[in-house]
Amino acid sequence: MLNFDLMTERDRREAAAVERRRLFEEERKKRIFNPRNRLIGINREVLQQQIAEKQQREAEEKNLTRRFQEQLRKADEIALELDRKEKQDRIKVQEEINNYRKNYQKPEDRREFDLNDPNYIKKQLPARLHDDDPRLGPSSAQKFEGEDYQSEQRAKVQREEIRAWLDQQISERNAADRERRSAEEAYKAAVIARDLRASELDKLEKDCRKKLQMSCLRFNQALAEEKKCEKMKTNKEKSQDDMAEIYNWLTSDLLTENPEIAQSNLGPGRRIPALSKGMTPEQKVKIKEEQLTQILEAKKKESWRLG
Repeated sequence: MLNFDLMTERDRREAAAVERRRLFEEERKKRIFNPRNRLIGINREVLQQQIAEKQQREAEEKNLTRRFQEQLRKADEIALELDRKEKQDRIKVQEEINNYRKNYQKPEDRREFDLNDPNYIKKQLPARLHDDDPRLGPSSAQKFEGEDYQSEQRAKVQREEIRAWLDQQISERNAADRERRSAEEAYKAAVIARDLRASELDKLEKDCRKKLQMSCLRFNQALAEEKKCEKMKTNKEKSQDDMAEIYNWLTSDLLTENPEIAQSNLGPGRRIPALSKGMTPEQKVKIKEEQLTQILEAKKKESWRLG
């Protein structure tokens, strides 16, 4: 079987050289037909300004976030302090109530304490202390009718004791009511002050949130405007790129059918089949002239042969 070498070393070198020239031409076209570099180039000042604006926006965002966090922390501290103060006020009121009960509402001061007194029997008096003991009745066999001569005085003393006891109970109850009303008013004033402070804190928090929302709104508007400008710039650059690409295609060797690209470096008469667009009009005229010359020579030879 015959083994033909279809591509020689020279052909390989020529193909490599053609590929290098093609890559170089592609790079050159990219540099030439890049509308940004061709028209305006790279503006370092604008880039530096954009970087500075971006850093400034980030710093403002961090500052706003820090201020908002500080406001929230202060509000939390104030709320905790108010809650602690409220708890202390409640504990104080409860202590005052317990002290009042301990000092002015003792079990032994109740009217029915004698019914529940565990030492009632121990406190009882003997059956008769003396001859004028008012506890002695007819069935006691300790005193008989006609022996009690101090009943009126004893009743008077008892009435005075009852009246003094009632006056003391009334004055103690009035004092307790005054103290209770004073404690209630103090507690109400503390609650009102707490509510006012809470409303002030709520208003302050709302103001901070409103300012933060306005700042975010302005930042979003500026960001939207910047995105809009970038989009318009991108669309403009894309339009310029499209026009450049259309111009490149219109002026390319493919559409203009430039016959020079089909010329091979292997010889003046050799052509590259893949890039050949056919013969030029000059070549066609030359071929026709060559054919006419050959016909005339053939006729002359035929006439000589017959003659």
